[in-house]
Amino acid sequence: MKRKGSNAERELVSMFAGIGWAAIRVAGSGSSKFPSPDVLASNGSKVVAVECKSTKSKYQYLEPAQLRQLDTFAKTFNAEPWIAVKFASDWKFFKPSDLDQKKKSFGITNEDQNAKFFSDVTR
Repeated sequence: MKRKGSNAERELVSMFAGIGWAAIRVAGSGSSKFPSPDVLASNGSKVVAVECKSTKSKYQYLEPAQLRQLDTFAKTFNAEPWIAVKFASDWKFFKPSDLDQKKKSFGITNEDQNAKFFSDVTR
């Protein structure tokens, strides 16, 4: 599971680099006691903090604490918070404010109407 997530993060960093952005994977994200995104990227005028997920399922769930930590980091870093989910081979991007909370988590589906494209993130 960890390898799949790391590979997705590396792929996302490569996507940013491919359009001339600087991007890095954040060491210890998800296991640090401090809020941190999985990927941090910038083109010099725009900064994005990305929580990255990868799944073979058509569903992905996020804990409220993950979104709070992303939001906290993004506000402190003056970055836009984004959720990136790789469904099989399709990347979908979401603003945390567009996610619907289910009972105990936030659910995302491959067909979610709030999904954005990579170009929306980098615009």
